[in-house]
Amino acid sequence: MKINETIMILILLATVAGGDVDRYRKDNLLLENIPQIPTTVVARLQPYQNIRGAAFYDWLPMNSGILIRTRFAESSQIHVVETPKGMRRQITFFDEGIAECTVCPDPRKPILLFTKDKEGNEVHQIYEYNYSTGAYRLLSDGKSKFNSIVWSRKGDRFAFRSNRRNRRDYDIYLGDLRGEKSFRLIMRKGGYWYPVEFSPDDRKLLVKQYVSSDESYYYIIDMKNEKATPMHNDTAKVSYGTARWSPDMRGIYVVSDRFGNFKQLLYYDLQNATFEILTKQITWDIGEIEISPSGSSLAFTSNENGFGRLYLMDTGTRALSRVSLPDAQIYNLVFKPDGDELAITLNRPTQPSDVYTLNLKTKKFLRWTQSELGGLDTLSFVAPRLVQYETFDSVQGQPRTIPAYYYEPRKFKPPYPVLIDCHGGPAVQEKPYFYYLFQFFLNDMGIAVIAPNVRGSTGYGREFMMLDDGYNRENSVKDIGALLDWIEEQPQLNSRRVAISGASYGGYLVLAAMVKYNERLRCGIDQLGISNFVTFLENTSEYRQDLRREEYGDERDPTMREFLTHISPLTNAHLIKKPMFIVQGLNDPRVPASEAEQIVKAIRKNDVEVWYLLAEDEGHGFGKKSNRNFYQQAMVLFLEKYLLGKK
Repeated sequence: MKINETIMILILLATVAGGDVDRYRKDNLLLENIPQIPTTVVARLQPYQNIRGAAFYDWLPMNSGILIRTRFAESSQIHVVETPKGMRRQITFFDEGIAECTVCPDPRKPILLFTKDKEGNEVHQIYEYNYSTGAYRLLSDGKSKFNSIVWSRKGDRFAFRSNRRNRRDYDIYLGDLRGEKSFRLIMRKGGYWYPVEFSPDDRKLLVKQYVSSDESYYYIIDMKNEKATPMHNDTAKVSYGTARWSPDMRGIYVVSDRFGNFKQLLYYDLQNATFEILTKQITWDIGEIEISPSGSSLAFTSNENGFGRLYLMDTGTRALSRVSLPDAQIYNLVFKPDGDELAITLNRPTQPSDVYTLNLKTKKFLRWTQSELGGLDTLSFVAPRLVQYETFDSVQGQPRTIPAYYYEPRKFKPPYPVLIDCHGGPAVQEKPYFYYLFQFFLNDMGIAVIAPNVRGSTGYGREFMMLDDGYNRENSVKDIGALLDWIEEQPQLNSRRVAISGASYGGYLVLAAMVKYNERLRCGIDQLGISNFVTFLENTSEYRQDLRREEYGDERDPTMREFLTHISPLTNAHLIKKPMFIVQGLNDPRVPASEAEQIVKAIRKNDVEVWYLLAEDEGHGFGKKSNRNFYQQAMVLFLEKYLLGKK
């Protein structure tokens, strides 16, 4: 039986055996026990929900501008901006948001390729778009997953990955603008692969094999005989990040943790098969790298305590210079084809994403977009403070500390109620991006927000990231318990009014914390969370199963299966006796909606108030503005009632 059929049966059964559950429909949203949203809540949230940001996609040829991603209606679409701070002209108009977008390198072809899915199912398809005529067409089969598009340097063909062979493994394909009839399989090894970059002469293709968050490898495909050669024969587990060919084809610049606990920028000499470390002086993870067309300059970012830092390197002398920028997140680095400018997307804790370019000669920035702020004053927005709290174990005889970002209200008097917000992943890092909903909690509700990076998070070294693997899973939950201890010690915080929220793996942390620390929490909000590791691993999409088993453990092993069942929130749902808000997308290919359905049913047996929101046209996250608006309005109402309201 297909998973969606199972879910619909569960919904029908729940309707029959509903008891006191109040169900109703709002467009594509199915709601249970969620009251009508007061107009006052809608009005208060509206300015924040009208904030928008912009992100860089690609350069257009012949100095004709840039492509950006922003949203003016339901979902984020492709826009053209011809000059700095010029008008944003929308060129795609779909119900679903655009994922990838890349311009053909041949300036004679006014062509770009983009991908999008349907209702959040993540079955992305490749489309061709002619930005001179506005015509577009589907190039892929409409059934399998297609993404990670990489143009050849000449622009006559492109590489991509797809699971079309068996729906499980990602293989590497080559194609051109003729579409599906031109698609040719060039690498079939099984597992999770994707193309990265063609060599400057288009004779080789750099591809990456992703095994897990702490293991990945690079291979080089000879396009003549389609033979794949490992970039280096690694004898131990190594994780690689971004990689770029040097224009002279003598080497490859690559990010890796092969020589230490953090990811460094390396240069791999192809002839001698040797590595040179280029960033010994930076003791943080290196992130994105991008090399100029001439090869004389290399731009890269480092992740320093959660903030992005931008560096330029002279590839001849290896000299580094840091570009002066405020505390921010910096991403989407792309050099202009003439090499004179570098595009970036910049996001600050008190300002949404916008696109800037750096002139390499003058070292001056130009701002290309100025996104709307819903009529709100940025001076009212609060930047977080990085705190470190002690947890239950130690490192070299000293208490281990967990980093967290603490957002404190300005307009309200302490002690403040608290919302703990848990990121997903788990191999992801909470970073101080601009979160308009956080700003609403601070400025309108007087709620302090704490966003921890519990063990298993990235950004603090390979060892820290692996501390929650396998049988150590619940140690990350203990880090939440230590945070509750820290909250109790802060006089400005009200430890009797603490809520917890999170999405995906963060949703699991919410459920697990509500099990383990039920008496110390007022309520919980779980979006897309794992409720049972065994059923999750059995029902997540086939292409993700082995990846997730590397992180959580293999449920097919009897001992591990017993452990995973024992620690799963569903097994211990009888201990959750505080109000819960469960949120789910019906088409979620990662955490199936059955995970939400079963935990809702289990918690309700405790005679506990459970709000449930199921979006029929969403997947792993809410991509449509109207759906996201309603969810956030309901979240505010839930917190007003169960966190701020009288007990």
